[in-house]
Amino acid sequence: MAMIESKENGITILAVDGNLDAEGTQAMEVKVLALLEGGETQLLFDFSSLDYINSSGLRVLVLAYQRLKKASGKVAICGVKDYIQEVFEVSGYDKIFSLFPSRGDAISGM
Repeated sequence: MAMIESKENGITILAVDGNLDAEGTQAMEVKVLALLEGGETQLLFDFSSLDYINSSGLRVLVLAYQRLKKASGKVAICGVKDYIQEVFEVSGYDKIFSLFPSRGDAISGM
């Protein structure tokens, strides 16, 4: 798993590439917690290059959502492949997170 951080219109973007499994999730959790502790209030996860996510990856997303909700912040996700979209729908997380087809749509919609 690789993660690239960038910033656009005041939104911190984490582009995740590869598999978000137990090993990758730990690295992402460290990164997300550091961003939140640093005062970030808008996070966009770009999953256009994500091939797999498991429950520990979803847990990190929920952690970010819960912390940012308390701080009136926002979490959004873009570029989700069809089979990963199904994971969000089955788990009900599609009701929690704003899901956008592209990074541009997400930045406009946040």
